[in-house]
Order: sequence, then C-alpha cells, then structure tokens
Amino acid sequence: MSNVTKWMSWESGVDLVAVTSPELQMPNVIVHLGQLVNTPVGSAPSGMIFWQPDPNAAPLVFGFVGTDAKVGAYFGPNIFAGTPFEEAPVLAATIDIQITTIAAYAKCVTSDYTFEVEMSDFSEPYLINRVPAAMPPFYQQGVEIHARKATLKVNGQPIDIIIPPMGISGGPASVVSPNGVYAR
Repeated sequence: MSNVTKWMSWESGVDLVAVTSPELQMPNVIVHLGQLVNTPVGSAPSGMIFWQPDPNAAPLVFGFVGTDAKVGAYFGPNIFAGTPFEEAPVLAATIDIQITTIAAYAKCVTSDYTFEVEMSDFSEPYLINRVPAAMPPFYQQGVEIHARKATLKVNGQPIDIIIPPMGISGGPASVVSPNGVYAR
C-alpha cells in the first residue's frame, strides 16, 4: 500500500459543470472554486475555470485560478496529472464565495472575465467517497449538497446553461461542498 503524497482539501466549495447547447457532448463551462484550498505548498482561495462559448474555437478562459500562483501550479501535475488539466496555466484571480443554508454565490474575476454562479434548491448534505477513475484520477472524500438550481453570468450577462445529471467528478454537476479532499 502506497502513502498519499499528493492531496488538496477545501472549505466552502462551489462546483458547476454545464453545456451551453444540447448538441455538445462535453462540458464547455466549468466553474470549480473553493474559498480556501489547502495543499502541501500553501493555502489560498483557488479553483479552475473552463469557458469555451464557441466549441469550435479555443477556450476564452482555461486554467487554475486563485490568489497564490504557487498553490495554483500545484494542481495540474499533482492532482490532475493524466487529464486535460495537467498542463493548464495558472491565472491570477480573486474569488468570493458566500454560502448559506438556502443559497450559494461564487464570483471569480480573472483577467477580463468575471464569472458569477448562484445556486439554490439544495438537497440534504451527503458524504462522498469516490475511488479514482479515468476522470477524475484521484480519490474524493467530503460533504456535498446537490444544488438543483444554478445560474451563470459572465461579465454580468446571464448565460443559458444546461446542467447534465452528472459532472466530471462522478457526482451531480451542480454542487456546494462545505469541505472535502482530493488525494492520489
């Protein structure tokens, strides 16, 4: 049995995976943010953004976001190795997350883009314990709350999104996570 040497944990997470057209087979929207993300190299508000409104063009925003470049640089090679995110760039960003018992709000500002996610209509909290798969290739443990309603704004403009029943993490595509850990 090998020891866990690569890990990250978070507090107050918001995770939205969506498509902007029913014809799309893969998500073209990912907003995955934590108010505080802890790693072996430090702690900071962090996450990842993938925004590709035109699926035939390059993404407009793609990378790990946060307030500490060293923490952001840890994610790709240590947590997301073997995935399309392994070589993702690190983008300076501010992150604001507010979670109550009935709603969640997350705002990420990076370069010329502002992403705002609002979530509500929550399930009861539940524990997760997911084993590695092709995607994602790491263990996941924590608490999730399925948000059955979510909206997205980019630069203040509402974006029509379709939220699939399952996201890339193996659970619902729209969740609030009070805390959790990824480990390899």
